[in-house]
Amino acid sequence: MKIAVIGAGAMGSIYASFLAQSNNDVLAIDLWEDHINAINTNGLRVSGFSGDKTVKNIKVSKDINDAKGYELFIIATKAAGVGPVASKLSKIVSKDSIILTIQNGLGAGERIASFMPTDNILLGVAQGFGASMIGPGHAHHNNMSMIRIGEMNGGITQRLENLVQVWCDAGFNAKSFEDIEQLIWEKFVCNVAWSGSCSIFKKTLGQVMENEDMFNIAKGCALEARKMGDLRKVNFTFDDTVDYITEFGKKLLNSKPSMLQDVEAQRLSEIDAINGMVVTLGKEHNVETPYNTAVSSIIKAQEADY
Repeated sequence: MKIAVIGAGAMGSIYASFLAQSNNDVLAIDLWEDHINAINTNGLRVSGFSGDKTVKNIKVSKDINDAKGYELFIIATKAAGVGPVASKLSKIVSKDSIILTIQNGLGAGERIASFMPTDNILLGVAQGFGASMIGPGHAHHNNMSMIRIGEMNGGITQRLENLVQVWCDAGFNAKSFEDIEQLIWEKFVCNVAWSGSCSIFKKTLGQVMENEDMFNIAKGCALEARKMGDLRKVNFTFDDTVDYITEFGKKLLNSKPSMLQDVEAQRLSEIDAINGMVVTLGKEHNVETPYNTAVSSIIKAQEADY
């Protein structure tokens, strides 16, 4: 399959490396010139959970127009990059192209829908993943649980099942879901809990869990997110939100959320799509969100100094 991975950061690099090893024609699109040059010269190295391999059959480019004619477009950028990518994709995709977007937070599908019909948009959730960039051409894989994929408009289709098989053949534990929005929200609750709290305290998940005061911040953020989901009638599969985020955290004790990695590198984070989204939804529903408001304000104040 001809697959373009747009956004070859930590997660995008993992996707591209696995899919390329499964004899797909993979093109990685990224703006990080040193990263592109390193892959061109030495291949893409992925170390950690999945072993230590260097994949040399990945094409790379800085120009999204080079992806014209590809069958599957995987958008693996940060949340803020989805809209600009969709705007460019709308000019090169065909009526049969499949667009799969995998981001943290909420609203990725809606951002794409601003530029093209939703018929060919699929949404993905990377569950229990952890990844970071060691340097140009080298991504580190911390953990992997499941890639969950669903049609944006719901239901199980043959193309969805075919796409899931492509991921399974590449070595991922992948599964199709009829109600992908439910899964996006369930991951969102965890993202809200851990991304904000770990980032303001600059601690791993395990370190936040060990400190009662820090953990209380994570719990408060999660409970506010759950309240927003309940107001939107999300069909959550769990009743106890604190137990849910705790069990999630126990599997990633030594992990740093991508937001914390951004904070440490003094890059703009996805705060608006995660903790900030709870604040936005709270305003829409006229519900106070003090935990997420405070966390979002702290992160945005830090980013103002970058």
